[in-house]
Amino acid sequence: MGDAVVGIIGMGDMGKMYARRISKAGWRVLACDLPTKTAALEAEFSDNNNVSILKGGYEVSRASDWIMYFVEAKNIHAIVADYGRSTKKNAIVGGQTSTKAPEIAAFERYLPADVDIISCHSLHGPGVDPKGQPLVIINHRVQRRQSADLVKRILSCMESNIVHLSAEEHDRITADTQAVTHAAFLSMGSAWHANKQFPWEIPRYVGGIENVKINLMMRIYSNKWHVYAGLAILNPAAKIQIKQYSDSVTEIFALMLQTKREELTKRIHDARAKVFGQPRDDDEELLLQDDLLDRFSLGKKPAVRHPNNHLSLLAMVDCWSELDINPYEHMICSTPLFRLWLGITEYVFRKPGLLDECIDTAIENVSFRSDDLKFTIAASAWSDVVNSGNMEAYREKFAEVQTYFESSFVEATKVGNEMIKTIEVGLRSRKTT
Repeated sequence: MGDAVVGIIGMGDMGKMYARRISKAGWRVLACDLPTKTAALEAEFSDNNNVSILKGGYEVSRASDWIMYFVEAKNIHAIVADYGRSTKKNAIVGGQTSTKAPEIAAFERYLPADVDIISCHSLHGPGVDPKGQPLVIINHRVQRRQSADLVKRILSCMESNIVHLSAEEHDRITADTQAVTHAAFLSMGSAWHANKQFPWEIPRYVGGIENVKINLMMRIYSNKWHVYAGLAILNPAAKIQIKQYSDSVTEIFALMLQTKREELTKRIHDARAKVFGQPRDDDEELLLQDDLLDRFSLGKKPAVRHPNNHLSLLAMVDCWSELDINPYEHMICSTPLFRLWLGITEYVFRKPGLLDECIDTAIENVSFRSDDLKFTIAASAWSDVVNSGNMEAYREKFAEVQTYFESSFVEATKVGNEMIKTIEVGLRSRKTT
């Protein structure tokens, strides 16, 4: 493919995926991780002649033409401080962290002036096929045109949809599309854990929208905590949005408890009008349809569908409305998880009759009260952790819930992957505004 050498510092799941894809396309890859992982990585890539495992970041930095840092956002500053000064003259440096502000700050501080800074971010997890998925490229400091051309050629092997953004635009969009979405699913998991529930064993949580909620909750908790912590805690825009989501959950739940039907209905309908426009008499334009929602379940589908007030979804649209966020605006660089979250949210708010059923359930049906209380407490607790900036508190809270559900991760991952694959194919293309 070319004479350029690609360096990868940090061989976690995403680093390995990039190493395999890029080397398969014919590029030479030099990679490293912690010294304790070197032997295992050498064995894992022993049959790949285009990937060489080196001892550390100094060796990778000195010999590579484009060096990518695949490290936790909270560690990016210290790691670039160690290896940045060893960067090859006139090389290119970038990173794959989900929050670009600390990454770019570290690059600007520790990299030599002759180094170009071109970063990227694949908006999906390592287990998702990158073909057709959004891939953000950030041309932050480009002194040589050939640098941008080289990065684009190397990344073409991903077959992703390239989106060019600034670091600031990237962080705002990822806050819009990911931070609150993650907070909602983290809160669901915390609430089910607090109630000692496996939701797929409870009839009212099986089928349709509930399948998507459960599978995506399990998907998040089966991954590594630092991916979500970095995005939430190190992105200033994310803190604001997560706090608003918690406020929306609390305020809507209070209206439910006080059975203030008129006030609740006005608030929810106003939010719908602002985010989705006026209601329609059909569901032709919905991202998701009935036949897709019922197909992926970890439990046995009940004979009768149980109505749900869908507090988590009501609060999501209220949050978007309060923050003047148009969720369709960033579809071009959204994650599969966000597209599914938007899909089920839109389904509730735009499918004829369903939103009014949710409001009726919220006022008249007390069967979800205990679950909704735990969800409200969980949303507030996650917001407090994020706003405290305490990474260790985030890790501990995440790990507690992760341990509770981990025995079901294998099956959930299998079902979740098939769900995402099938529903992604079924999603209709939407115009961005």
